[in-house]
Amino acid sequence: MGMTIAERIFSAHCGRDVRAGELVVTKVDFMMGQDGTSPLAVNAFRELGGEKVQDPSRVALVIDHSAPSPLEGVSNLHAMMRAFAAEQGVGIYDVGCGVCHCLLPEQGHVAPGDIVIGADSHTTTYGAINAFSTGVGSTDLAAAMLTGKLWFKVPPTMRLELQGKLQEGVYSKDVALFLAGEITADGATYLAVEYGGEVIDSLSVEARFTISNMAVEMGAKAGLMEADEKTMAWLEGRVTRSCAPAAPDPDADYAEVRECDLGGLTPQVAEPHRVDNARPVEEVEGTPIQEAVIGTCTNGRLEDLEVAARILAGRRVSPEVRLIVAPASRQVLMDAMDRGVAQRLIEAGAAFVTPGCGPCVGTHNGVPSDGERVISTANRNFKGRMGNANAFIYLASPATVAASAVAGKITDPRRML
Repeated sequence: MGMTIAERIFSAHCGRDVRAGELVVTKVDFMMGQDGTSPLAVNAFRELGGEKVQDPSRVALVIDHSAPSPLEGVSNLHAMMRAFAAEQGVGIYDVGCGVCHCLLPEQGHVAPGDIVIGADSHTTTYGAINAFSTGVGSTDLAAAMLTGKLWFKVPPTMRLELQGKLQEGVYSKDVALFLAGEITADGATYLAVEYGGEVIDSLSVEARFTISNMAVEMGAKAGLMEADEKTMAWLEGRVTRSCAPAAPDPDADYAEVRECDLGGLTPQVAEPHRVDNARPVEEVEGTPIQEAVIGTCTNGRLEDLEVAARILAGRRVSPEVRLIVAPASRQVLMDAMDRGVAQRLIEAGAAFVTPGCGPCVGTHNGVPSDGERVISTANRNFKGRMGNANAFIYLASPATVAASAVAGKITDPRRML
């Protein structure tokens, strides 16, 4: 039998054929920690007797979750990260640079065929550009910083063939939510997910990031796509080193293959408090909201802000709603300003916050009050996710969030296109 993308990438790194289920130790091409996990990794690095990071060029620390710092204790953790980065010569993206999962590919740290780890569960994002990228614990990150390597159990792969042409008003976020609902939160546990088919082919690279980002919401270790012409064009000017894209063999040995015709898919909304509690917008339309959020590592890229701006142009956010926009990076914010996208959002009543995770993580920006309903482009709606266990979070695409912010209630965005 042939190999999957995951097996191809691990085989290339190990210098021999490896199969799903094998335990391997291999080089990590890039590794990352954010401000919620890096301090733990730094402490573990010291406890392991670490004096020098094996290859500082393959490491980045990112201050994005609580940026700017909301508390004295958090400020001290940020200071620890800055001191470690200076001591070891590793890269650091400080307050205002943006979200780790936007920055790493945007800044050219990730290439097709890479193995990438991040001390953050949504490291699966980079699978959209054909990297095996996965989240790890802080201790594993420390070990990788010390040795340049890490152990992996090569995962079996679930292949998802996504066919059909998406309707107007239906976006990659709707695809991701639909798949979470179909496969469930643990339906792909410890599997790599391979996405293919005409839906993926039709999407931009930015839109593909959204789908790979949410692979972990099905339990997956990675969310992989092949590198096509769009991928290589997007990487041009970002990645300067050579890369080795990996493609699956026609007779690859998959744990499961599913085919989905998404031609009839409608906008999706995930109701509280589970990501896989997804349903068509028609079933929840009319639910009042008090806060709307556009941003995060899932949907804070320029394309997402442009979609929202098209709906908000000439309209105003409901006086009953707070619309918060968190660009995924400084570059996204500058591009949005250059193209007039930011101005249109602000004119409609949006409040911009520092590029970064924003309200998603619930440590500072946009914490809702008791009983409030929030509709967000984030990737998780768990109880307490945004900082208040007595609030209710609904997940949707930037289009649905923007339309709902105008209407003051969950609304089908197709009514405003």
